Amino acid sequence: MLKPQTSATRELVNLDGIWSFALESADVPEPWTGALPGPLDAPVPASYNDLFADPEIRNHVGWVWYQRSVRVPRGWAGERIVIRLDSATHEGAVYVNDTLVVSHEGGYLPFEADITDVVSAGEEFRLTVGVNNQLTASTIPPGTVKTLPDGRKQQTYMHDFYNYAGLHRSVWLYSTPAIHVEDVTVVTRLDGATGLVDYSVSVAGGSDVRVALRDEDGEVVATGAGAAGTLEVADVRLWKPGAAYLYSLEIEAVDGEAVVDAYALNVGIRTVEVKGNQFLINGEPFYFTGFGKHEDIAVQGKGHNDAYLVHDFQLIDWIGANSFRTSHYPYAEEVMDYADRHGIVVIDETAAVGLNAKISGGIADFGAMMGGEAQGEEGFGEAMATAHKREIRELIARDKNHPSVVMWSIANEPDTMADITEGYFEEMFAYARTLDTSRPYTFVNVMMAPPNVCKASKFADVLCLNRYYGWYLMGGDLTSAEQGLEAELRGWEQMYGKPMIMTEYGADTVAGYHSIWDQPWTEEYQVTMLEMYHRVFDRVDSMIGEQVWNFADFQTSSGFFRVDGNKKGVFTRDRKPKAVAHSLRARWTALRDGK
Repeated sequence: MLKPQTSATRELVNLDGIWSFALESADVPEPWTGALPGPLDAPVPASYNDLFADPEIRNHVGWVWYQRSVRVPRGWAGERIVIRLDSATHEGAVYVNDTLVVSHEGGYLPFEADITDVVSAGEEFRLTVGVNNQLTASTIPPGTVKTLPDGRKQQTYMHDFYNYAGLHRSVWLYSTPAIHVEDVTVVTRLDGATGLVDYSVSVAGGSDVRVALRDEDGEVVATGAGAAGTLEVADVRLWKPGAAYLYSLEIEAVDGEAVVDAYALNVGIRTVEVKGNQFLINGEPFYFTGFGKHEDIAVQGKGHNDAYLVHDFQLIDWIGANSFRTSHYPYAEEVMDYADRHGIVVIDETAAVGLNAKISGGIADFGAMMGGEAQGEEGFGEAMATAHKREIRELIARDKNHPSVVMWSIANEPDTMADITEGYFEEMFAYARTLDTSRPYTFVNVMMAPPNVCKASKFADVLCLNRYYGWYLMGGDLTSAEQGLEAELRGWEQMYGKPMIMTEYGADTVAGYHSIWDQPWTEEYQVTMLEMYHRVFDRVDSMIGEQVWNFADFQTSSGFFRVDGNKKGVFTRDRKPKAVAHSLRARWTALRDGK
């Protein structure tokens, strides 16, 4: 799905701002048929959970409703008119006046509807959006909803971040011609110093296609005709980690010489390859440094915020990191665009987190499960597979053209111990590879599934491991933790010989808590523990990356284990550095500068 944009043939109206807001109510069974009841307003984009003082809203399980009036620009007569939502977490239903125009499942990916037949240029319409936050056995991520004796609904889930809900990203009204560019796919290759750009364009309504590729100075460096072809760029400027270079692919649907529709796409020319135990970008070995992150800030929850976007990337640059994983769901498209422009490498992950009944809120008895005795739940059935494939398909469709995306992650910490999971993940990996063959694939392995137990690692191109030696396992004993970590990594290396990335490692740390000893929860312990991991990484040849858990402290579900959220952040939730930030900066800037 193409991101909407303005061009010579397209116009775009942003619908962000303050909307009317209401919880579902039996007294108003069809809230889209009139004005929403009550005095509440809510900003878009934002989660609604932390906005209000009323605990009933924060703890609400079910549908909520957003509403505003929208005027179609009067110049759009005769144009195709589309309403687009960048996300609705976790299910959305969109009404134009009294008409349902589109519904969608999956909380982190965009959806849209052609509303040309139900609106008129120059006139207003009532836009009502329902958002349902319920997670069930047939959703991705999964969860359970139960009704308590007093009638309240209670939501449980297996992932360790708060189930924020609402319209987390922008809402748009846009226009295109009736005949319009519908989709574009770009794959880049190299032939010596020549860049090759394979392109494929789909035009709704049918027309001829011509394309031009411009460099950053605006000069045309290649042209083509037809819906598919290959552009050759002599003396190509490559997109590189830390040194992004973007060409602009200008696509025109034409009728003779007349331009019917125009769309532009940024193109970074680069190659990605797994070779032996190395990960190659542009034929050169790449070592990942960075984080697992979350879309999570105070008050706004998972609502996208451009100020935090810029500041977070500034901190990533300051600390010397070169990458992050979109743990554990696709991030806003603005994030991906920014990574493209600034040369930050991304492992792009689906929302398939919590496919593991042994983890409750991210906490498990690792010590009891490391022996491989754990039995898998019977959750990997048809309903889960259908939802999981939809998430993979929609993620790749949205992000396939981003040069920053170098690898797809199809799941985080699923149960891969049980026999049933082998066939399930073989199917998921095979399906994903029918959608994109230009990038490697991975999933993120949970600690209870070591190399002699995991049923799915054989299908991955890169082994991504989440490990907490020194925290959940051998907590406080870093000498034993170092021995255990190295022994396991060498076991993976011997069994598979694939490149390995530590996609999570860390310790909960209370900012300002200090000790002269290696005391868990102190800033000193976080530093010492991560330094232990780095010694091990430097001794294992197949390690090709380290992404600390987490970039910043983040909110989790209520409970006695987490006090005001997960505290494994290198930065606090408001982005103040803990001591480990300076330790990481020294290591990562040295790696970046080749010292």
